[in-house]
Amino acid sequence: MIEQLHAVAYGDAGPVLVLLHGFAGRKEVWRPVQQALAGEARSLAYDLPGHGKSLDWPEPVSSKSASRAILADLAERGIKEFHLAGHSMGGAIAALMALAEPARVRSLTLFAPGGLGEEINIRLLRRYAAAKTLDELQACLEAMTGWANPVDQEAVHAYAAMREVPGQTERLVEIAGTLARNGRQGVIARDSLAELPMPISVVWGLKDNVLPVRQTTGLPATFALHLVPDAGHMLPEEVPDLAATVLRRNVR
Repeated sequence: MIEQLHAVAYGDAGPVLVLLHGFAGRKEVWRPVQQALAGEARSLAYDLPGHGKSLDWPEPVSSKSASRAILADLAERGIKEFHLAGHSMGGAIAALMALAEPARVRSLTLFAPGGLGEEINIRLLRRYAAAKTLDELQACLEAMTGWANPVDQEAVHAYAAMREVPGQTERLVEIAGTLARNGRQGVIARDSLAELPMPISVVWGLKDNVLPVRQTTGLPATFALHLVPDAGHMLPEEVPDLAATVLRRNVR
């Protein structure tokens, strides 16, 4: 038996949909999507290794190690095939999972994913990792959210409560140190992504202040690209209805 990661399931019929949040996020960001799709898919939203109720994951956390951990956890749960979606760091993890075991992934949906270009606002992500107070978290979330979209105050309090767990902030700071080297993030080879056999959708906010939307330039022609005019980086929270619509189409 491997140590199991924490995940929350919705729905009891249909194909399996696996949902991965972004760096320093929570599985709860997917709740509106899970509720919207409950009659059409069995969704499983993870706390990534080192986050939330998966805080005590015993290994160092990077996108690559997290991809291996989630694939192993799904196998342990008896889930052989699944639709897969990830946001930001979760998007990079999802892409690495699809590259590692493409036969298991029925569709891949990436919301402003890491790994599609070198540029990353690592200074903001480091501040976000270390933020503990409501004011600090509010400022970081406002910087990551599209200008027209308010930051949900319930979410601010939830992120603060998450960081009150002993060891959580320290783990986030540690993980932030793996996201970039010399201010640049690692890039997933586009040639490899282009060879993936499953349908792939990419959703990106035009006001993203973490990963610039220009990283969508030159994506493989087979990818379905959705650009969201007023959204920033926090797509699952900013445009949950659009996220559910894209995912509904893919799981069908």
